[in-house]
Amino acid sequence: MMKRLLLGAAIFATCTSSAMAQSIGVSVAWFDDNFLTTMRNAMEAEAQAQGYDIQFLDAQGDIGRQISQTQSLAAKDVDAIIINPVDTAATGSMTEVAVENGIPLVYVNRQPEGNDLDHDGVVFVGSDQKISGEMQMKALAEKLGGEGKVAIMLGELSSGATHQRTDGVKEVAAEYPGIEIVEEQPADYQRTEAIDLMTNWIVGGQQIDAVAANNDEMAIGALNAMRQLGISPQDILVGGIDATRDALDSMQRGELAVTVFQDPVGQGGGAVKAAIALAEGKEVDNITLVPFELVTPETLEEFLADK
Repeated sequence: MMKRLLLGAAIFATCTSSAMAQSIGVSVAWFDDNFLTTMRNAMEAEAQAQGYDIQFLDAQGDIGRQISQTQSLAAKDVDAIIINPVDTAATGSMTEVAVENGIPLVYVNRQPEGNDLDHDGVVFVGSDQKISGEMQMKALAEKLGGEGKVAIMLGELSSGATHQRTDGVKEVAAEYPGIEIVEEQPADYQRTEAIDLMTNWIVGGQQIDAVAANNDEMAIGALNAMRQLGISPQDILVGGIDATRDALDSMQRGELAVTVFQDPVGQGGGAVKAAIALAEGKEVDNITLVPFELVTPETLEEFLADK
């Protein structure tokens, strides 16, 4: 498994008054996302355990809104800011706000694509997204016996994870001469959009033997579309990423073929730990990676027990 090297360590100190409440401000790309909801809950639990107040703001998929939220949090003089970015290519202005105001900044789940992490006091907590795509496609390829036509459901094109997961899928697929990528279109990580996309593919006559969806919500949407059209999950294999509760339930029903566990508690709790450490002047690695784990029907029970 490919490992990303740590880029060194960042040390950042802030001065806070013991008389003032210690606080963390968080801007999340979407509130209505199952994975991010679990991640938020983990952040809240970790902050409370360490005696910090935490405030969550919903960017609603709008990078302009998220920039404004970052400016608002800085104006409130929070002890640290955590951002789950809407657009991983447009984080520079938010990093600038935090750095100019001397506030530690933790990016979580979605890694910035620029040089944000070159700044002292700016770090990332998440996972190597390409690996999840590799794991997903390898499992699907094995279930297909190394042959078949595969469609890729893309997440938001503004998310670096979309491109990294897709690159992982394509690189593994290229190792199998009998596997062909026949479709590649976005459904923006949304279940309802995935229903429409899968329906269009099937009604349009495209032969598909497997769907590699960039997340579980789209995978479930694809399965819902198949159910409406009378197509069995054994006829078209569907894989997701995240191992949300809904996805595990779908696998337990014999629908979802594979998913990849992305640890929302490890990422959310880890982001808060990093934010507090930075706020207290401690050393924090620039990049903290939380590993992925493959989930198949054979390993499902151990993941159900943890949910």
